[in-house]
Amino acid sequence: MNNNLKVLALKYRPKTYKDLIGQEVISEVIYNSIKNNRSANAYLFTGIRGVGKTTIARIVAKSLNCLNGIDQLCSKDFCENCEAISNSNHIDVLEMDAASKTGVDDVRDLIEFSRYGPTTAKYKIFIIDEVHMLSKQAFNALLKTLEEPPEYLKFIFATTEIKKIPVTVVSRCQRFDLSRVDSLSLFNFIKEIKDKEKGKINDEALKLIVKISEGSVRDALSLLDRALLSKNEKTEIDLKETQKMFGFIDKSYLINLFKFLLKGDEKEVIKIYRSIYNQGVEPKVFLNDFLEILYYIKNISSINLDGKNFSLNDEEFREIELISKKVSAKTLLLFWQFTIKTLGELDVVSNQNLSMEMFLIRLLYLKEEIATEGLENIEINNEKILNNNIGNTEKFNLSKDEDNLEIKNKTISQIKNFSQEESSNPEKKIELKLQKIEIKNFEELIKLCNEKKELKLKYELETNVNLVSFIDQRIEISFNENLDKDFVKELTFKLHEWTGQRWIIAFSKKIGQFSKKKITEIEKAKVIEDAKTNDFYKKIKEFFPDAELIDVKPKDNE
Repeated sequence: MNNNLKVLALKYRPKTYKDLIGQEVISEVIYNSIKNNRSANAYLFTGIRGVGKTTIARIVAKSLNCLNGIDQLCSKDFCENCEAISNSNHIDVLEMDAASKTGVDDVRDLIEFSRYGPTTAKYKIFIIDEVHMLSKQAFNALLKTLEEPPEYLKFIFATTEIKKIPVTVVSRCQRFDLSRVDSLSLFNFIKEIKDKEKGKINDEALKLIVKISEGSVRDALSLLDRALLSKNEKTEIDLKETQKMFGFIDKSYLINLFKFLLKGDEKEVIKIYRSIYNQGVEPKVFLNDFLEILYYIKNISSINLDGKNFSLNDEEFREIELISKKVSAKTLLLFWQFTIKTLGELDVVSNQNLSMEMFLIRLLYLKEEIATEGLENIEINNEKILNNNIGNTEKFNLSKDEDNLEIKNKTISQIKNFSQEESSNPEKKIELKLQKIEIKNFEELIKLCNEKKELKLKYELETNVNLVSFIDQRIEISFNENLDKDFVKELTFKLHEWTGQRWIIAFSKKIGQFSKKKITEIEKAKVIEDAKTNDFYKKIKEFFPDAELIDVKPKDNE
């Protein structure tokens, strides 16, 4: 086949160890083992797609059988063995695709074939690609030969799913984990190929290709091949054309969208989103890119533009750096949670585009409601939302610990504050305004619950709640696992009903005071211990050694 007619991934496939990029350490280890005649019985290469697993397998096969030796490994003028191995038609080097030959019978044929020595080469080599596709019986049939093969036999395995391979097989192989190729090495590699192909594409477009390929050399070459074929020789491909070609969102759109989100400009937010959607960007892709922007804004201080990171260009970096100074981490974390939640909702919505617009509108209103008074928790007061006819909305409370964002299903409803919509009945509103009971402390709240016959609330307050602070219609508490999931909702409603004012119930990481029940138990235990020092109790113990003091009741005059 004419080399010029090959796709770039095949045309520029590495032929020697020196041609490999991003796998220098692995290449050196294998080279030294073969040079010192200490090659393994079986090699196992694992990694993501397109990082060189099968390519290295062929290079190893050539270095074991090259007529010129490993130090003069053929790179241009191939010897007979290297030529046949490169063309996958060497009689002693068998390449097998485990995806199409998964059964135990295929492996038995392989083992039968291995009993005969090599015909023309020094070693007989079996290269099995996607080896994880073999059946359990096939792996078992391979074990004995894999552990003690003849001196002339070598196995080379390649896989993207290392966890699917039995440990008994992995332990019999010399395992090599191929890493993703770093951005700078991959950029220099495809730029060199672009120059060889005399293609006209600027560096910013090449950097985008590197980013999309995610460390896969084959993906990068395939994208470069597509880009070079899309234009004539006289015009140069720039970043915008490349973004349109690969359906990639320009980050400047998302950065501008985020700016208008922070400003609360609903019209511009929807306008920018619709322009992104009209480019053919799917809602899930948009949400994932939005998450990426949130990550950069939150962690921009730890991201460096050192020439190896092509996720952001200089202008985008500066824009995000400015935004990060104006928005709190709490806002970003809340946006992150809502975006993750919306990703899960897309599968149950028929018109995802409308759902996306409503998602952005929700973020606009959430941004307005985030409390920024330095509280330990992010609190959303929905009073404004209710006044804007948005309806009955939950009020969210997020822990200050930014590293612990996992919300367990069991306690999810406990980490929320509920704002109850006021009754639409005018008479009831007047009645609520007249009932202004002042509650100064936690003890008065418990007493009021008892007077109002709210025994369930009284029980929860006394048994499962630890008070942290009680100041100005804001109660900060910690709780145990027995707290009722509707406690906050019911208490907030009752407090509003009794006092005519809105209360905030916030959860804290602090332990707080002991619960009323615990305090009562401690006091009772102290009274009992004091009573045991009484002479009367000691005399009773002399006559009744097994007696236990379980309670002490004071006299009426004490």
